[in-house]
Amino acid sequence: MKPHDGLYIDGAWRPAESPDVIEVVNPADEEVIGRVPAGGVADVDAAVRAARAALPGWAATPPAERAARLTALRDALAAREEEFTETVTAELGAPPQFARAVHVGLPLAVAASYAELAATHPFEERVGNSTVLHEPVGVVGAITPWNYPLHQIVAKAAPALAAGCAIVLKPAEDTPLTAQLFAEAVHDAGVPAGVFNLVTGLGTEAGRALAGHPGVDLVSFTGSTAVGREIGAAAGAGVKRVALELGGKSANVILPSADLAKAVNVGVANVMSNSGQTCSAWTRMLVHRDRYEEAVGLAAAAAAKYGDRIGPVVNAKQHARVRGYIERGVAEGARLVAGGTETPQGKGYFVSPTVFADVTPEMTIAQEEIFGPVLSVLAYEDEEDALRIADGTVYGLAGAVWAGDAEEAAAFARRMHTGQVDINGGRFNPLAPFGGYKQSGVGRELGTHGLAEYLQTKSLQF
Repeated sequence: MKPHDGLYIDGAWRPAESPDVIEVVNPADEEVIGRVPAGGVADVDAAVRAARAALPGWAATPPAERAARLTALRDALAAREEEFTETVTAELGAPPQFARAVHVGLPLAVAASYAELAATHPFEERVGNSTVLHEPVGVVGAITPWNYPLHQIVAKAAPALAAGCAIVLKPAEDTPLTAQLFAEAVHDAGVPAGVFNLVTGLGTEAGRALAGHPGVDLVSFTGSTAVGREIGAAAGAGVKRVALELGGKSANVILPSADLAKAVNVGVANVMSNSGQTCSAWTRMLVHRDRYEEAVGLAAAAAAKYGDRIGPVVNAKQHARVRGYIERGVAEGARLVAGGTETPQGKGYFVSPTVFADVTPEMTIAQEEIFGPVLSVLAYEDEEDALRIADGTVYGLAGAVWAGDAEEAAAFARRMHTGQVDINGGRFNPLAPFGGYKQSGVGRELGTHGLAEYLQTKSLQF
């Protein structure tokens, strides 16, 4: 796509107050593919004021009409499927097939689910002698990451629109072109001016201004736990609501009765997809000590098959960060059985699919979020030990459990302190709530639980 040289505010593209720009770099070849405005405090203020002005009309729009606009948005996104695929591939480095199936296909399903929810959700209910109203929370400041650029935007914008909220979006600096394309789709879908606004800019300026703006009622942020703490503190100072989807260090627990080969192969694929840049990736594989070496061999072989088939990580900083974690793993005594720090390509921010064995729970690579194609394989003695290791981080976002039958796996999963667990390779469900325990966040996305984040309740007593 051809980048816009303006910001989308109040239904039109307009110049930013600042002449500064953000260069968008293709991580596969390190070439600049576009430039977008680096909006600042004044631009955020203009966007929030536009959202506040549009809010009363959109909040009063009947849910059926909001559902119609969401259906039109879903169709507008689908009409741009090829352009979204090419854009995500260019600015994130995702392989085209993965970009089309996951980066575009998944948000299309989510958008469709909210179009239906907007039409069917009970925004008013009777409770005893009271009528309970579910009303829009107000103006939403949405701050999204780069790892799934379209999905993260849709996961916030679709429920906010369904609820009757107005939105100001600040996308990640690395993937702003996808956000601009989304704004085009919003415009074509006939969403009223000011209901959706886009300000591209730096997180330290535009993001911080949005999180702290007095005209914002809810800050919805997806990103690192460290930045989430800052967002939460800024929102708390203004007594704003927050929805935080933060980091993860998810465990893939393989119980002794499981099909080991299937569990390992699916687990490796989970970590290597999107070049490991998935907050819910199962980056710790837990295997009983009796089958540990067999699992390590299977994991190393599975990782080797990926070779150079995975894309690069998003930028030079992330490339250095992931390689630094690999070096730390070796320094702390983990056994490198696949991959390593050697760059598999002459140019671009590529990292080899990497597997560590002999990893102990206290090692850095078993505790901290790496956000790259790096898997740690840990041994456990019994189920209690496995549970202790699985829950032994500050995170609690996702995970997986494998066993001979689903009931055995589910019984273990019920004991885990994490927000979402796949049972024997369970499939993604766009209606199921997604979010974390502990320092993995506050609130939920997707389905009715995601819609509830953008609603507040009022009761009328009779």
